[in-house]
Amino acid sequence: MLKLKNIHKSYQQGSQEFPILKGIDLHVKEGDFLAIMGPSGSGKSTLMNIIGCLDKASAGSYHIEGTDVSDLSDNQLSDLRNQKIGFVFQNFNLMPKLTACQNVELPLTYMKVPKKERRERALEMLRLVGLEERSDFKPMELSGGQKQRVAIARALVTNPSFILGDEPTGALDTKTSVQIMELFKQFNEQGKTIVIITHEPEVAQLCKQTVVLRDGNIETRALG
Repeated sequence: MLKLKNIHKSYQQGSQEFPILKGIDLHVKEGDFLAIMGPSGSGKSTLMNIIGCLDKASAGSYHIEGTDVSDLSDNQLSDLRNQKIGFVFQNFNLMPKLTACQNVELPLTYMKVPKKERRERALEMLRLVGLEERSDFKPMELSGGQKQRVAIARALVTNPSFILGDEPTGALDTKTSVQIMELFKQFNEQGKTIVIITHEPEVAQLCKQTVVLRDGNIETRALG
């Protein structure tokens, strides 16, 4: 499903070049539940941006379901992100003036899905994450765990190829973090591919596999 081969990423600052990723090879198969860990400065955020098509590698190849993303224009990348990747962020990234249902509908709005179908699909996703009764609540009326459930519903509403979580439990307490990870596990057991960036070992342990980055390289790989 996701194939990264010899991925390098460097940033230029003046006349100096700073390598961040140094030849990453990573293959994520359909149905995988993968945690990517690493200390600050290891390159995990840069790798997440490349996996999420938010940035391009300096060298190497990245294929999503056979499509070489390096060949795509910015508009094509935007379409690919919206159709194939469901993002879940640490700080939820919900629109404060919209209801939970309207937030979940947003990706479908960008895809020009008719209004009636948008609402039906959004309500179904909220039901799956246990928040149907709070569909008309705004983010300020929801707890942190409930906000993250809305974010997961939004990530799933387009039926993406995979879910990409950037520290999805980072703003939550331990009990709520476990509940959110159980929700990810539930969707993974139904066949959804999930990749999570995390610095928390207890979160990584709940995934099927873990990759540890250090100094821009994959240091270790382990089963959960």
